[in-house]
Amino acid sequence: MSQDSLATLIQMANQIADNHRYHGSDEAAAEHVATHLKKFWARSMKRQLIEGAGRDASQLSPVVKLAVKRLASHQSDC
Repeated sequence: MSQDSLATLIQMANQIADNHRYHGSDEAAAEHVATHLKKFWARSMKRQLIEGAGRDASQLSPVVKLAVKRLASHQSDC
């Protein structure tokens, strides 16, 4: 996995989270982000994001961090 592709995935995930802020709490927004990623991202993209977040999550928004935790806990479903 290249750093450029991971950076792009992080940017995309953060943008998706920004679009789901209206759900109120971070937890509610994270659930919507996780659902979006499950539905619309390729398995390889989700794996890259989960693995990248495991190494360094500093660039992820708080909502994306929560969404990634949800994805990681259901990784076999991804």
